[in-house]
Amino acid sequence: MKARGHGPGRPTQKTLYAQLLARSLFVLAALLLLIGSFQYFLMRGFLYQNQAETLEAQFRSIPPFLIESWRDGQGADAEAIEELSESAAGRGGKRDHRAFLLNGLSLAAIDREGQVTDLNAEYGTAAPVLAPAAYQSFQRKPVQPGRIDYRLADDANGTEQLLVLRPAGGFGGSGAPMLQIGMPTGPLTAILWRQLAIFAGLSMLALAGGFALYRPVLRRSLSPLSRMVAAVKQIDAGRLDERFPTSQGQAEVDHLALSFNGMLERLEEAFSAERELQARMRRFIADASHELRTPLTSIRGFLEVLLRGSRISEEQLRAALRSMHGESERMTKLVEDLLLLVKLDRGPELQLMRLRPAELLRELEAHLRMLAGDRTVTLDTKAGEAAEISGDSDKLKQIVLNLFGNAVQHTDPLQGAIALILDVSEGAARIAVRDNGPGIAPDLQRKVFERFYRGDDSRSRRSGGAGLGLSISLSIAEAHGGTLELDSSPGTGSTFRVVLPLE
Repeated sequence: MKARGHGPGRPTQKTLYAQLLARSLFVLAALLLLIGSFQYFLMRGFLYQNQAETLEAQFRSIPPFLIESWRDGQGADAEAIEELSESAAGRGGKRDHRAFLLNGLSLAAIDREGQVTDLNAEYGTAAPVLAPAAYQSFQRKPVQPGRIDYRLADDANGTEQLLVLRPAGGFGGSGAPMLQIGMPTGPLTAILWRQLAIFAGLSMLALAGGFALYRPVLRRSLSPLSRMVAAVKQIDAGRLDERFPTSQGQAEVDHLALSFNGMLERLEEAFSAERELQARMRRFIADASHELRTPLTSIRGFLEVLLRGSRISEEQLRAALRSMHGESERMTKLVEDLLLLVKLDRGPELQLMRLRPAELLRELEAHLRMLAGDRTVTLDTKAGEAAEISGDSDKLKQIVLNLFGNAVQHTDPLQGAIALILDVSEGAARIAVRDNGPGIAPDLQRKVFERFYRGDDSRSRRSGGAGLGLSISLSIAEAHGGTLELDSSPGTGSTFRVVLPLE
């Protein structure tokens, strides 16, 4: 997978495949470097400690005549000590013995005053000289069996040596005088670098092998994600019903698929709601235009007759004026209802106060009986007499009037019966308006709250309704935190119920 750019002038971005591959190799290289560093210091300490143990064993092979000569010559000058050493070397070839045992090593003696005498410069290497404080520190510390302390120091030629110090009196002694034996660390350093070179070569092979093996494994691991990317590219507004598989064997990819599926469901619901809203808006505009066109056409026809100047009786003139006045009132009511719906959609301004629904219904009783005419009206508020709610009195009265007016329109003028019942249940006050009209079919009950919906166009025309009363009532109820419910079946009447939360 190659890194792709995103247009001219923008930096090239690496793909997830390239980033994971690079970071994995970087982590592997860092681990190998850490292991190599740990191995270097561990092996260095091991080699130096092992060499110190070897030098510790070398103390046993130091020729006794060297120590005797040095002890006998303490307080004399270096030249006298050298003479003693040469005279001792002439006895039994002990000079050759010293050359064999101490070849390549440094050997020095430190007296009680801290003076350092090199005992093997001719046959080995020059002995490094430590600071007096280092010798004094060693003199004060007793030698512990099984533990070997060593020091690193440079001799006069700049060669680093590993030094071991021991009391000249034996392994159990302490203090001064002391013997110092040392060995150059060059051979040990060469072993370390050789081991590091071998480890570096193996690490490079491991990185190359990891690169070769990890690429197909990573590509296979990312294949579900690649398939999701390809599927997303094919999804558009017309294919929002597509869903991703959620069992691909990778928890992260499965969670991503679940998230995408949830997003697609929400988008599908949003697009469906948008299409439904557009359809409702077109129907709303068409219904509003139709409702306004009818009275305007009627008024225009009467005006054309009057403008012709033909003979017309006073009674006909009054009839035409009354018709025009009625149509203008109908248009005024329609425009007021539309403005009220706009205000309710935008956020109603309610004058909330504590009130009792029972008292509100009793205030409307006289008006309701006048609207009912010869129909039978029953008011029952016993079950909710003490109930209190928080609401706007005028708006709630408008709901009751709308529901009661709807019941009046759909009941027989003489045999009609309308009941208003107030009760309390489930923490809410319920005002039910029940009639004995023709009822509403189940498939139409969800449509009665739509704006401009009319179950019987001709009956609504005679009564002057525009199909907005129930929509306005539902919006007012929802603004109070409540809702409208409908129970109806053909031939048994309908019951509209206002549900309002108790205070």
